Amino acid sequence: VQLVESGGGLVQPGGSLRLSCAASGSIFRIYDMGWYRQAPGKQRELVAVIIDGGTTNYTDSVKGRFTISRDNAKKMVYLQMNSLKPADTAVYYCNADIQTPLLGPPLGYWGQGTQVTVSS
Repeated sequence: VQLVESGGGLVQPGGSLRLSCAASGSIFRIYDMGWYRQAPGKQRELVAVIIDGGTTNYTDSVKGRFTISRDNAKKMVYLQMNSLKPADTAVYYCNADIQTPLLGPPLGYWGQGTQVTVSS
């Protein structure tokens, strides 16, 4: 199983970016999917999560600015980031709880991360 993020980059304050994450490999079912971020010198933190049924949850600092969505058929999760601030600068990681065809308990998988830099 592999998660691959894309869409990071350099953007000016107030700008927008859309991150994408594609899951591939031997997958039976994907449960929760989420985005985390880690800024230099800080711990990794949850940014947003979307469960299998579509319910979403966001950390307070991004509410109203970020939107998480998923396409189950394509095995993808997205993060639309608007009104970006310098404080949003971090490496963003995709995370998913995935059950393989062996039908054991779902395990957490991580992508390699994509850099988002908000700066003028």
